Amino acid sequence: MDVIPAIDLLGGQVVRLYKGDFDQVTHYEQDPVELATRYLRAGLKRLHAVDLDGARTGEPVNQTVIAAFAETGLEVQAGGGIRDDARLRALLDAGAQRAVIGSVAVTDPALVSGWIESFGADRIVLAFDVRLDDDGTPLAQTHGWKRGSDTTLWELLDRYGKLGARDVLCTDIGRDGTLEGPNLSLYRECADRYPDTRFIASGGVSRAADLPALAETGVAGVVSGKALLDGRLTLDEIERFLRAA
Repeated sequence: MDVIPAIDLLGGQVVRLYKGDFDQVTHYEQDPVELATRYLRAGLKRLHAVDLDGARTGEPVNQTVIAAFAETGLEVQAGGGIRDDARLRALLDAGAQRAVIGSVAVTDPALVSGWIESFGADRIVLAFDVRLDDDGTPLAQTHGWKRGSDTTLWELLDRYGKLGARDVLCTDIGRDGTLEGPNLSLYRECADRYPDTRFIASGGVSRAADLPALAETGVAGVVSGKALLDGRLTLDEIERFLRAA
């Protein structure tokens, strides 16, 4: 299982949101590119970057920073505000290895299906942010988690699986930024239902013990943002986990 550090960008600064709420922002006094370089020097190979300005407004504004991430040598997957061909192509041209496609994968599946065909499934990571309903069914959320939908995660995975999509980032937004621990049952169900899909878990990682617990669910990777930034999960602990895996 890959461990992928996350850097969320708002106005060019490193931040974290609590449950996706733009009114509950934690700012970190760290240069984003220096932070990415530190992750690379620690032996991590991939980076998950989010343009929160883009996710909120549809107008990506942190592309220069994302390009600088790619120049470090990290394999960058990045998203936030990708809603048309030009923005997708610009992100990939800037050096991102993969584009993370969120809201539009729910609202305009025909468009995203065309991207998978044109750019290749290996250049696209589908990002599904979900909120569990009272019955525990994961329902997709869009536009920086400000809008809900009646579309289930399972419907989306069925649809895109037929098109060859294999890389899926799944975030339980009830856990994101909370440090409450990941939703293991959700990720176990994802891996059991769709064994050919490479799931990346996101949301709630709070300590080193969460890593082997997630690995046992069958996911291919995990994104960690706040736990790393706050020192609750250290680079040494990640290194030990990867050596033991």
